[in-house]
Amino acid sequence: MDKMILNVCYFRIILKLLLYISFMLSVSVQGSIVLLNSSYDTARELFMVINSSFIRYWKTDHPNDDVIIQQSHSGSTKQAMTVLQGLRADVVTYNQVTDVHILYDRGKLIPCNWQFRLPNNSSPFYSTIAFVVRKGNPKKIYDWDNLTSEDIKIVFPNPKTSGSGRYVYLAAWNVISSRVNNLKYQDIRSWMSKFLHNVLVFDIGSRSATATFVDQLRGDILITFEAEANIICEQHGRENYEIIIPEKNILVEFPVTWIDANVGKHGTEAIAKSYLQYLYTEEAQKIFADFYYRVHVPSIMKAYSNRFPDIELFRVEDQFSDWNTVMCVHFNRGGELDKLLAMRHNR
Repeated sequence: MDKMILNVCYFRIILKLLLYISFMLSVSVQGSIVLLNSSYDTARELFMVINSSFIRYWKTDHPNDDVIIQQSHSGSTKQAMTVLQGLRADVVTYNQVTDVHILYDRGKLIPCNWQFRLPNNSSPFYSTIAFVVRKGNPKKIYDWDNLTSEDIKIVFPNPKTSGSGRYVYLAAWNVISSRVNNLKYQDIRSWMSKFLHNVLVFDIGSRSATATFVDQLRGDILITFEAEANIICEQHGRENYEIIIPEKNILVEFPVTWIDANVGKHGTEAIAKSYLQYLYTEEAQKIFADFYYRVHVPSIMKAYSNRFPDIELFRVEDQFSDWNTVMCVHFNRGGELDKLLAMRHNR
C-alpha cells in the first residue's frame, strides 16, 4: 500500500512537471520575449492590469518587440519555494522580505544586497491589515481587543504558508503587547492563544481565505490585506460587508526583485529590470492606488485620500528585530506559533 501511494505521488509530480513544460512551450512563440512574474496569492487581477500597461510602456521604445508576461500565483512562501525548486521566474513580486531573501539564502539566485537595488527597500507599494465583517457588524468587532470573545469565529491564512497570515499574527502580537505597559510575556501568549483558538479556518493563502469567508459564508470576520478587503467589497457588494482598519496596525511591504540567475539564462535582464522600475512610475503607482494599495507618491496618496484612513503603522523590524529572527522565534518548527497552537488545541 505504501509503495502504491509513493508511486501515485511520483506520478503526480511528473505530471505537473510535464504540464508545466508543455505550458512553457505553448507560449514561447518564436521571436517573443517571455517574462515570468512569480507573485503572491491575491495579486492576480492587479498584475493583469500592470502587465498590459507595462507592455504598452515598453513598446514605445521597442515597437517591434512581441512581449508576453506570464503570471504564477499562490501563497508568497509557496511561490518562493517553487522558484527554489526550479520555477523559471524572471521577477518576483512578493509580500514579505523573507520570501525574497530566501532566494539568496538557499539558492544564491540573487545577491545579498537585492533590497538596495530599487527605492523604498525594493518595495514599490505597501498596505496594512483590515477586518472584513458582515453588514451591520453583528458581533461588534471594532479592534484587536474584540477578537478573543468566545463567540467570534475568525478566518485568516495560515502563517506557516502565507505572508499575509504572518502579518496578521505579528500585528495582533504587537498591538496587544503595546496596550499595557510592562505586560508580562506570558500574558501576551495567553491572549494570543485565545485569539488563535477563535480561528475557524487556517487557509493556505489569502485568496482561499476570502473564498471561505465570502463563498462558503463561514466565519464572523476575515482578516486580510486592506487592498483585498476593498476588492471583496467591490466585487461582492459593499451593501454586504463592512471594513474596519485598526488605528494601530502593521506596515506590509511588497518587495520585488529580478532573479539574476534566471534573467541571464533567458536573455531577459533588460526587460526584467525595466518591468520592476516601471512599478515606481506615476502611471503604475496610480494603478496600485486604484487597487487600494498605498504608495510612496504624496500627490497620489492625496488624490486617493478618501480610500486610505490615517493610521499608525509599525515596521516589523522596529518591533521584532530582523525578519530572520522573527521567523526563527515565531514561525519555524517548534517556534511560538507551534506552541500557541498546541495551547489552542488543549483548551
